[in-house]
Amino acid sequence: MGRFAGKDTEANPPPRLPVVEPANPSAVPCGQFSRLFSVSLPMGLKLNTKIVLGFVIAVGVLLLTSAVAWYSIQQLGYYTRQVEHTYRVLESASSLRGHLRDAQSQVRGYLLLNDSTYLPGFYQSQPLIDEDFDALQLLTLDNPQQQTRLDTLQRGLREEITFLERWAKMPPSTEVVRRLVREDRARQMALRELITRIQVNEKVLLKERQRRQDFFENTTPAAIVISAILATIIVFWLFTKITRELRANEELQAELTRTNADVARRISIIEALANRVVAGDYTVKISDQEQDSLGNLATSLNHMTQALDTSFTALENRNRELDQFAYVASHDLKAPLRGVVTVVKWIEDELPHELSPQMRQYLDMMKGRLHRLEDLINGLLAYARAGRTERKLEEVSVQQLVEEVTELVVPPTFRVETPAPLPVLTTDRLSLQQVFTNLIGNAAKYHNRPDGLITVTARDLGECFEFRVQDDGPGIAPQFHQKVFLMFQTLRDRNTAESTGIGLSIVKRIIEEQKGSIHIESEEGQGAAFIFTWHK
Repeated sequence: MGRFAGKDTEANPPPRLPVVEPANPSAVPCGQFSRLFSVSLPMGLKLNTKIVLGFVIAVGVLLLTSAVAWYSIQQLGYYTRQVEHTYRVLESASSLRGHLRDAQSQVRGYLLLNDSTYLPGFYQSQPLIDEDFDALQLLTLDNPQQQTRLDTLQRGLREEITFLERWAKMPPSTEVVRRLVREDRARQMALRELITRIQVNEKVLLKERQRRQDFFENTTPAAIVISAILATIIVFWLFTKITRELRANEELQAELTRTNADVARRISIIEALANRVVAGDYTVKISDQEQDSLGNLATSLNHMTQALDTSFTALENRNRELDQFAYVASHDLKAPLRGVVTVVKWIEDELPHELSPQMRQYLDMMKGRLHRLEDLINGLLAYARAGRTERKLEEVSVQQLVEEVTELVVPPTFRVETPAPLPVLTTDRLSLQQVFTNLIGNAAKYHNRPDGLITVTARDLGECFEFRVQDDGPGIAPQFHQKVFLMFQTLRDRNTAESTGIGLSIVKRIIEEQKGSIHIESEEGQGAAFIFTWHK
């Protein structure tokens, strides 16, 4: 015998709303609906307010009628499923009863006729009985009374099957059949009565569910028709109200149209001024003498363009002065610097045997400081020139450019790889070369080993390319990712001659002049990647 397991439930029960059964919804006179919507909106309200109030009333009525129709449809579907559910319970109970009767008849046939061909039919009936019982138990999960009966039925079925299995092993004879019938009569009657109770209970449920199904089957079309009639009345009513209001405002609309045309013309003049300001023309003026908000805005814009013209002119003069100062100051500093370097060299050449080891150490330190100062001056000159020179656009093979930079700044112990071919751009070759020279050179210069791997890749982002220069060096801690782009900022000892802290500042300035961006992805001890964008 099977597990006789499983529970029954009614799928997706509807909301537990009260069932309202009108006597005859379709018998409501249409005149009553007309009087229902004969309410007039207050005349003192604005058009928008009237329209909003009208739509609120209309939507409210439509929602109410739609809710009633929806509830009726849901209930109809629910009770239709319930009726189908009950039929399935009855069908399973009848099937169980038939299979049980088959099992009993198969055993009696075997004992009465001494024909063992009946026994396979008996054993085949057992899984069918299990299947029917499981289906019944699953279908009646929501009915505690039926579940109680099924518990009793389960015990009775087990006893009956066990009883029949024992008799199926006895030698066939007429006397054995008589004994079987006498001993099994009470059990058969009990099982038959229990199954009959289950069927009777389901038939009572079926009758009630069919009654409710018939009710909602009749009321659902009426609810849908009423909703359609109400929707038609509401739409007609709203159309009439809005049409009256629109006719009353036709003259106002015409005046507004003329005013809007004039305002649009004046706004287009202001937009033209804004576009010219964006393009860099700060001398443009608007001649609008109207004494209204747009006239005041035009006057304010004229003042703004005049102030911008003055400010940008002064700013350009200051930038030229700063660039000239940086260039002249750096250039003039080189002459005395070379003189000091020459004096140190003379001292070393003229007094080679008179200098003590301590004095030679001091002179070496002085030469180191002088070389670093020269690098700083050269860096200042490069930073002042970065982005200020005229850009010459030409077709540049980035793959070839990276190979040339590698030959110039990367030691032979390092490898520079490009896993995929780099693109060809029409751009300023010198600017892009400066960027790659600094980034690739820094990757080798600040490596923590005498050998290493530098990888250069590119990704097409549509309007620009994203280049990535990755190394396997010591990495940069996240707190220093922004610091390295500042002037004179370096993570190395300031006494190191080649660490001026200007190279990455120049890179950042060149990239920003190209309307691009640069950032770092790195963790300490895991290498560093400089990612920058370059417009096509």
